[in-house]
Amino acid sequence: MTAYDQLATSILDGKPATEDDALAVLRAHDDELIEVVAAAGRLRREHFGNTVKVNYLVNLKSGLCPENCNYCSQALGSTADILKYKWLNTDEALEQAAAGLKGGATRVCMVSSGRGPTNKDVDRVADMVGSIKSEHPDVEICACLGLLKDGQAERLRDAGVDAYNHNINTAESHHDKIVQTHTYADRVDTVGKAKSAGLSPCSGLIAGLGESDEQLVEALFALREMESDSIPVNFLMPFDGTPFENTWELTPARCVKILAMARFVCPDREIRIAGGREMHLRSLQAMALHVANSIFLGDYLTSEGQAAEADLELIRDNGFVVLGAQPDAEETAAVSRDPEKRRRGAGTTAVPNA
Repeated sequence: MTAYDQLATSILDGKPATEDDALAVLRAHDDELIEVVAAAGRLRREHFGNTVKVNYLVNLKSGLCPENCNYCSQALGSTADILKYKWLNTDEALEQAAAGLKGGATRVCMVSSGRGPTNKDVDRVADMVGSIKSEHPDVEICACLGLLKDGQAERLRDAGVDAYNHNINTAESHHDKIVQTHTYADRVDTVGKAKSAGLSPCSGLIAGLGESDEQLVEALFALREMESDSIPVNFLMPFDGTPFENTWELTPARCVKILAMARFVCPDREIRIAGGREMHLRSLQAMALHVANSIFLGDYLTSEGQAAEADLELIRDNGFVVLGAQPDAEETAAVSRDPEKRRRGAGTTAVPNA
């Protein structure tokens, strides 16, 4: 039995991973990568079986943000070449959400740029949520609108929102190096507001921001302490026109070890492979699925992901099934197995940019 197997057994026996355990996983030699994944995979299978939660992102408002997050293409001061637009209307949001659901997603993440919503913005999103849920009553909706004011989380909950995403992004000890227009405490406060209102808290991190190993561990343990139900793990995409445009710190193996560390630290939480998956994991995306249990389908906020059908193939080919998939979505995905139909372009899920 390897040291990582012993750690997994200890965690399954009810003993949480320590910071030293997490550092050992993060610093595992690349020769041990298969051992790390096999051990972390035991925890994944124990809590999530062979299911993968598929999420779809609807970008309600793009760019025009007054915050100076150094990693973000939408931030104040960014010269990144991105699409900028004000709020989608309800019909547009509904159309995009429906496309994601048709492609196999069961959770729609409704995201807007900016410091935080006005009460009018919250009402706007509430109307969108009502329309989406009236046509798709089983869909899970997560809102991500920035810093919340008192009462806004309750309004979203009453409208039918199930979860609220607000990432801490990095360790408290590293926060001020990546953004100065809001504090780490501001982010924690918003997660607390969502949780207090009865929304499922969703908060994660971005790896590759110049943080140390210890700071990655610090961030994961903060998320465990916050009881984040869903932990998106993003890998920095160094957009041209941002302060991090030339920052390349990650390898595919390190990304897998970061995901494995998250699984050891938070064994029963949803670990989602988020932004930068295709860019940084590359050919190890399949291996990462044996550790994580959730992905985004298709595109991200201001960057393209791989084709939605390729994501569904990735899931199927590795012996996993989409959590809560409807029969029509499975049938749509299955069409791609016919080579002749694939050559004609049939059976692929055309998902618009989010």
